[in-house]
Amino acid sequence: MLPSFAKYCLTIRTKTGRGERLVLNAAQQRVHDAVEAQRQRSGRVRTVILKARQWGCSTYAEARAFHLTKYTKGARAFILTQAQDASDAIFGIARLFHDDEPPEVQHDVARDNARELVFGEKVRNSGFEIGTAGTRSVGRGRTVQFFHGSEVAYWPNAQEHISGVLQAVPELPGTEVILESTANGIGDPFYRQCMAALRGIGNYQLIFVPWFWHDEYAQVPPPGWTAPPAWLDYQAQHRVGWDQLYWAYCKNADLAVAVGDPPEEPCWRFRQEYPATVDEAFQTSGDGGFIKPERVLAARRKELELYDGAALVLGVDVARGGKDKSYIIDRQGRCAGRHVNMALDSDDLMAVAGQVALQIERLRPDQVFIDVTGIGGGVVDRLRERGFKRVVGVNFGGVAEAGDRYANKRAEMWGRLRDWLAEPGGADIPDDDGLQAQLCAVGASYDSNSCLLLEKKEDVRTRLGFSPDAADALALTFAERVGVRTTNRFASPHAHTAYDPFA
Repeated sequence: MLPSFAKYCLTIRTKTGRGERLVLNAAQQRVHDAVEAQRQRSGRVRTVILKARQWGCSTYAEARAFHLTKYTKGARAFILTQAQDASDAIFGIARLFHDDEPPEVQHDVARDNARELVFGEKVRNSGFEIGTAGTRSVGRGRTVQFFHGSEVAYWPNAQEHISGVLQAVPELPGTEVILESTANGIGDPFYRQCMAALRGIGNYQLIFVPWFWHDEYAQVPPPGWTAPPAWLDYQAQHRVGWDQLYWAYCKNADLAVAVGDPPEEPCWRFRQEYPATVDEAFQTSGDGGFIKPERVLAARRKELELYDGAALVLGVDVARGGKDKSYIIDRQGRCAGRHVNMALDSDDLMAVAGQVALQIERLRPDQVFIDVTGIGGGVVDRLRERGFKRVVGVNFGGVAEAGDRYANKRAEMWGRLRDWLAEPGGADIPDDDGLQAQLCAVGASYDSNSCLLLEKKEDVRTRLGFSPDAADALALTFAERVGVRTTNRFASPHAHTAYDPFA
């Protein structure tokens, strides 16, 4: 029913600026078929859409919302977007739907303002409301029958909204929830929602929309054009047509130039904006991180043999309070997290010191590096009082050994960590979504002396809602080159004679 209603009653603004009736394109029709199948099975819609860009997902969602509120008395729709300009654009879709309806089906309007479009008494005040995901409490206290979350991966306070606003939709027949977004890294609430739906956990179904579902993403190549080998492999892998391949090649070239990558092969930006698979969408997403997701993913998948002759080092990042957690992780040569990989959810410094002491007694590490930038100094002092001599306090803002390259000690440790991940033979780290999210979250820039400067932890927390505690703990294992014991680790806690080259 919706496709026919849209075709004869709903007007959209096309990319050329013209107004035309909404005829579902190929991608919209596939999504509609999947959504309708769920509605018929369960009586309601609970869908999360992982998508490529600009095929009309928001337009489709607004068409469903408009249709539902128009033909269901008292039905209310609430749309939540990532930013004010997006709110204005999406609300403009609903307003155009109403303004350009045929007169014989158009309803009176009881309320019409910048954030509401409420129909009149004929449908008992059903209608639309829109909000922007900047305030934690937005959308709370309502009961709605339709919820559309747009670009969920880019919401500030995403966890609060997903757990709070969605409670406004009762678990009743006829209600609908559509969450949609392009990917924005591994570990955020949208990623977790997609993975849960993919695994069949909960009520949500996952609909993945690859770029080649959209029939507009095709371009006839010029005579004699030959695709580079990487693009021929891409075509064979995803079974795209020749015109689709040329469109992808041209789009990728524009994006590759912008990010400084070669256009002869698909760049990370193209894979993020126009993914071909679910894995590709998340593996390469996350803009501007100092450590690239591809490196981290390769290390998660690597299974290297542990070399006991390498120094065993612990890194300990001490929480500064609030939602942060202290973290302990080990590194031994090319492997990290084999012996310990744990968060400490405690604000008690003595309790944190006690947990670190237990790991030292169990593992007899060659060195323990602890962040003393905030309150970690108390942990170091307590461990030294207990006689642990291989404990070293590290000030993230301290002077780097390579001061001509790094603005401070934290930047140097992260630089060594990045180099370690990129070395031939690879590295082996825990297969952990949270760790990957943190490793790829931290941005970087250069100071006035052209020295590398990392994004501050508090800025990451403000931007993404989490602090890179586990990633900082791993970086701490690169604070200094560490000597290796010449005798059995458990027999002798002393005597260093060789050096571990971080390998």
